[in-house]
Amino acid sequence: MTNTEIVMAFIDAWNNMDWDRTSDLMTDDVVWHNIPMAKVKGKAAVEGAIRGMSPDSVDWEVISIAENGNKVLTERIDRFDMPGGKKIDLPVMGTFEITDGRISAWRDYFDLATFTNQMS
Repeated sequence: MTNTEIVMAFIDAWNNMDWDRTSDLMTDDVVWHNIPMAKVKGKAAVEGAIRGMSPDSVDWEVISIAENGNKVLTERIDRFDMPGGKKIDLPVMGTFEITDGRISAWRDYFDLATFTNQMS
């Protein structure tokens, strides 16, 4: 798979809420950084954070995607239906770094106020 295909497989796994597959696509020492928040380090911690979100449904729409070397950039709208009927529509710019066919770093840039306002 190309690096872009790896990221698209990861996004597809999110959209299908296939948390085992998202985990399979990450290195053991992966770092996930939602830029307005603290970093999450290591596959077990990232998997725990992902599973802890507990959405009812997920739909990440890829607006644009570009690959340069081991980096893949995504412009997305991440949509979540959350328990209690809350709906999240979050514009995101994401950077993924690929090492040996798996995601080793994942940084998402978004406006924290947009997220928190939709969660309240």
